[in-house]
Amino acid sequence: MREVTPTEAIDLVGRFEAGQELPEQMRADVRLLGGLLGDVLRESGTPGLYDDVERLRTATIQAYTDETDAAYERAAAIADGFPLARAEEVARAFTCYFHLVNLAEEHQRVRILRERDASPGREAAVDTVAGAFGRLAEEVGDDTALRRLQALRFHPVFTAHPTEARRRAVSTGIRRLAELLTEHDTTLPGGTDRRRVERRMLEEIDTLWRTAPLRAEKPAPTDEVRAVMAVFDDTLFTAVPQVYARVDDALQGRLAGGRPPMVAPFVRLGTWVGGDRDGNPFVTASVTRKAAAIASEHVLLGLERAANRIGRSLTLDATTTPPSDELISLWHRLRAADEEAADEIAKRSPDEPHRRVLLLIARRIAATGARNADLAYSDPEQLLTELRVLQDSLAQGHAARQAYGALQQLIWQVETYGFHLAELEVRQHSDVHKRVLAELERGERSDLGDEVLDTFRAVAFVQERFGPRAAGRYIVSFTRTADDLAAVHRLARHAVGPGGTPPVLDVIPLFETFADLQAAPGILAEIVEHPEFRARLEATGRRLEVMLGYSDSSKDVGPVAANLALYEAQAKIAAWAQDNDIELTLFHGRGGALGRGGGPANSAILAQPPHSVDGRFKLTEQGEVIFARYGDPAIAMRHIDQVAAAVLLASAPSIEQRNSAAAAEYAEVAATMDAASRERFFSLVKADGFASWFATVTPMEEVGLLALGSRPARRGLSVESLEDLRAIPWVFAWTQTRINLAGWFGLGSALQAVGDEELLRGAYERWPLLRTLVDNVAMSLAKADARIAREYLDLGDRPDLATLVLEEMALTRQWVERLTGGGLLGNKPVLQRAVKMRSPYVDALSLLQLRALRALRDNDLTDADAVDTRHLLLLSVSGVAAGLQNTG
Repeated sequence: MREVTPTEAIDLVGRFEAGQELPEQMRADVRLLGGLLGDVLRESGTPGLYDDVERLRTATIQAYTDETDAAYERAAAIADGFPLARAEEVARAFTCYFHLVNLAEEHQRVRILRERDASPGREAAVDTVAGAFGRLAEEVGDDTALRRLQALRFHPVFTAHPTEARRRAVSTGIRRLAELLTEHDTTLPGGTDRRRVERRMLEEIDTLWRTAPLRAEKPAPTDEVRAVMAVFDDTLFTAVPQVYARVDDALQGRLAGGRPPMVAPFVRLGTWVGGDRDGNPFVTASVTRKAAAIASEHVLLGLERAANRIGRSLTLDATTTPPSDELISLWHRLRAADEEAADEIAKRSPDEPHRRVLLLIARRIAATGARNADLAYSDPEQLLTELRVLQDSLAQGHAARQAYGALQQLIWQVETYGFHLAELEVRQHSDVHKRVLAELERGERSDLGDEVLDTFRAVAFVQERFGPRAAGRYIVSFTRTADDLAAVHRLARHAVGPGGTPPVLDVIPLFETFADLQAAPGILAEIVEHPEFRARLEATGRRLEVMLGYSDSSKDVGPVAANLALYEAQAKIAAWAQDNDIELTLFHGRGGALGRGGGPANSAILAQPPHSVDGRFKLTEQGEVIFARYGDPAIAMRHIDQVAAAVLLASAPSIEQRNSAAAAEYAEVAATMDAASRERFFSLVKADGFASWFATVTPMEEVGLLALGSRPARRGLSVESLEDLRAIPWVFAWTQTRINLAGWFGLGSALQAVGDEELLRGAYERWPLLRTLVDNVAMSLAKADARIAREYLDLGDRPDLATLVLEEMALTRQWVERLTGGGLLGNKPVLQRAVKMRSPYVDALSLLQLRALRALRDNDLTDADAVDTRHLLLLSVSGVAAGLQNTG
């Protein structure tokens, strides 16, 4: 097939872009950013780079749009024909392009969110907390709805799971570009301000191009802690109280901010970063202490700055706003402890008692961070007590707007974050506990045993220094028996020795495999009779947390059977908790990728079994998902509002009855799908030689070379043992091959086994679990590509396994399209547009990756060429991750 002329190329690209039906503002942003990148490639790339990028771009667009073998082969030939050095430059160029397109999409989302916020009646929409409250009140009454609103909990837990392929330097550069793009919106075409902004954008894109896209070495756990801190500093510290204020505005209208809020702070942050040591030897007790200290330093600095800022503006004169007796007493107590500073503040604010007090409170917050025992608060409750004295005084002095305005947001920040910011959770594998207990019983010591015991001492230290909320949840991976949970308390007593006081621990089972999920209710029934568990239940008002693993269950039995098993396990655990008067919180170990429980969280919440949510929802937020959901303030606020709305609404009688009725109506369908999907999945993963074939046809081994995170890719055994391969590289590797097998394999066979299309269409409409599963699979398949998948599968020289995968892909796609009534994502046009816009560009990187993978598998490269080829492969991995987004 001949190569297109430059004129034809311009026409082809133009028609492709026009066919995406982008909003005009977003189209302008993509053109602007893409044009600036083109300028950078011409200026800073080697001679001819821009032309080579355009050749490959045009070829992959042509191959994507006409789907002929000849067009695809021409694109592949161009990718194969580049010298290695040029191929690396081209891969970097496409990766930069994805970062810029992602930025343009994010910027458009922010525009849409602002437009929605301004639309009449938006606060009544059921995908907002205020709207969900209104609907819930219609069903259960205002009083009950208000009690549930004030007991609402949304608890995201940030993890360091290595699915964020971008360097932090790249993420930071993109954030600077985002600020410039926002500024660009405010300038006039042709004006000097616009030219100035575009010059700065060109400089940032040039910096992005010149920044090495891959980390030179793996980050240390403390580096991962600081990366998460950037999200807190830039977004969450101010965004979360703004969410509360928005909800209160919607509920109270013009009265909001002038009287006590109706909404209680409902977000609690957790973190595994620096605490999750399951399979990560680099997370030590010392790291855990440092992680807690870093987090506390950040939140105390944020609170100090906020208190100073509000204090400086609180210039209310004593004659217009007389202080309460309690405030006067507080001033004298504060002055006695910090006399010199109090005299200086009083001189600058002679008749402004409220300002004086808050500025001294700011000094006490600073002293808490500096560990100044004379001034420091012992705990956040002390600070809250003083802030409420100040708030009550303002309210009594008829300054209600000052009492419930910025000061209320500071109170919300203290209530949400305390002095610790996010509760640091420890996770360890049950087998490690067994090994160390066995050593202790034999009177032996080991480095592992010392480290495990020191972890409990670290938790005690964190609780003592930063408060009991700072740490205390201890998660046991691969919980299989009640003894696995009791072992934690036994080890804690060993750690403190005879007569010592162990840290306060909430021990949380993590049920991960199919068998463990089925055994969960029996294990829970046994462990709550354990003395220390029973005592902790009574101390917490019979609260219990149970974690469910999406990743390993999906790798264990396939995504369809895993989803069904997770639903069944939740239903049984929730029923057991109801029967035993236990306030249950289910902790969902979800990832960003669809094979790890990813997909829209709000629709998944509304598909949960009755009483499995009850106003409380906790989940892991991993890798690139953290920055996608929480990196921009507007998007973070929308995400929190939307998820919290679903959590509140999930306990509405109509939702619970719908889910319960659907589960009963389609129980036979579920059983048929479960059996058929597992049989199909096992026919693949249990085939002789599957593990080594998987390692050959995917870049799984090479992904382990990427410096994504501090955690090793495997738990220690070779790739011959899939059981010890972590779920993250399992999913990540399949995503890189454009197969996405972990997200859909077995669904086609499951639906085919049911066979009744009319029955299944009815189930898709009325059974939320099936609808969520099918919609997520549609997204996964939309990002897959059968032609490219075939190229990867051919690397393995196992036509039987390759055929099995491709046939199941085709069958699944056929059934998904039949149930949804159109092409993939036809019922989700915005998502469909995003996938289509990216696909040809991802194809270009996939072709470069295939070229590198073939060369490495042929094993006849010189040492120097092998190094360069592996580098090209890793560049393409980073680029494909940027293009597909939910990869890990």
